[in-house]
Amino acid sequence: MSLRSLYAPAALLSRAEAEALAARALRVSPAPETRVSISSAARADTRFALNQVTTSGENQDTQVTITAIVGNRAASVNTNRLDEASLAAAARQAHEIAQLVPPNPERMPELGAQAYPPPRARDLSLPSPEERARAAAVVTALAQQKGLIATGFIECRASASALANSRGLFAYDAGSVVTMTATVRSPDGTGSGWACSDGNGFGELDPAAVAATAVEKAEQSRNPVAIEPGRYTTILEPTAVGNLVQLVAGAMSARAADEGRSFFSRPGGGNKLGLKVVDERVTLLSDPADAATLGGGFDGDGMPLEKVTWIENGVVRALNYDRYWAQKQGVAPTRSGGGGFRGAGTLRMQGGTTSVPDMIRGTARGVLVTRFWYIRGVDPRTILYTGLTRDGTFLIEDGKVTRPIKNFRFNESPIFFLNNLEALSPARRVNATENLSAGSATFMPALKVRDFTFSSLSDAV
Repeated sequence: MSLRSLYAPAALLSRAEAEALAARALRVSPAPETRVSISSAARADTRFALNQVTTSGENQDTQVTITAIVGNRAASVNTNRLDEASLAAAARQAHEIAQLVPPNPERMPELGAQAYPPPRARDLSLPSPEERARAAAVVTALAQQKGLIATGFIECRASASALANSRGLFAYDAGSVVTMTATVRSPDGTGSGWACSDGNGFGELDPAAVAATAVEKAEQSRNPVAIEPGRYTTILEPTAVGNLVQLVAGAMSARAADEGRSFFSRPGGGNKLGLKVVDERVTLLSDPADAATLGGGFDGDGMPLEKVTWIENGVVRALNYDRYWAQKQGVAPTRSGGGGFRGAGTLRMQGGTTSVPDMIRGTARGVLVTRFWYIRGVDPRTILYTGLTRDGTFLIEDGKVTRPIKNFRFNESPIFFLNNLEALSPARRVNATENLSAGSATFMPALKVRDFTFSSLSDAV
């Protein structure tokens, strides 16, 4: 009998089970109004290092958050004990705390019942330890064959979320996400390559491509040389683009813009809705259809998510209005998932038709970047960030990658380089964040840009 037939990952709460659990929690709450949030999550992961599997594990948990609402006061208590007595104790405690906290003048009323898209069929099963180990072995075997050292992580998540309140709202959704990342290094520590593969389900991962890319970059990046910092024509691979472009979406708060605190603030007052801010080839959108959700998702208040085009042909088309700020400004709230429930990580930048090899062939002198790390904010008014290149940075001369170079620190804003575009590749799914969220997805193209600012050198590999 195979290990797969013995392995049975625990099931997520179904819609009916979540609805019944929410009804029990609402029933025992003494508060005038109550909100119940349910998270049923399962996770399976495998870590490998020094060309061998080092850890493998699975866990599952269901948590209930009961929020008691007393006028403009609210307090929440979280529990993973699902029996009647524990739910009642959590509800009582939330009610007691809610009567003590200061009122929140910006608190919005709970929503009533909402209409959600019909559910879609999805396979939310997680891979067995044996399946994960076989995927890791594809990377470690090739690295060992080449005399290199592989380290990596396979992470698989599935979750079901539900939201209910005492005004009749009930929302349910479920989704999954998987990712495989690998870093391959030379034994002397001078070369390092990285690659990733992402998908909604385990069958979408491509361990062979991860192995080939990480090994090739590790071999090519050995013994890097230093070149002067400065402004270079730069080719950013899709992960590097995702590392920085997602910061634009994170800066699109309508309130911050209206209050003069962000790049999207308009000089003299107001915001930049309707203004061109980047190259006309740039379109950035959030679309629940990109994620592995069953029903399209909902935000933290229970509003159904919708497709939102943030920037279209370089023009700002939407900003993120929460319910309070939308009411204050007399506009509709933005149903993008920015409040942090399902779909919050779904982001797509439309791509072009130029391949990375073609970008390289058309570059007289420039830099090729695999990805960035240790990214930190510098100036929110320009979305300026600093960070470091990592795991394969190369010099391009006369249309060819000629040698590996030492890593750079950069000081750059995605707004700046999105105004200096020369070419875009087709978009593909990437892993551009450490915060893996079931049901989320990020799609980015590679970009060739002018005058990318590298401010100093780094000896880190």
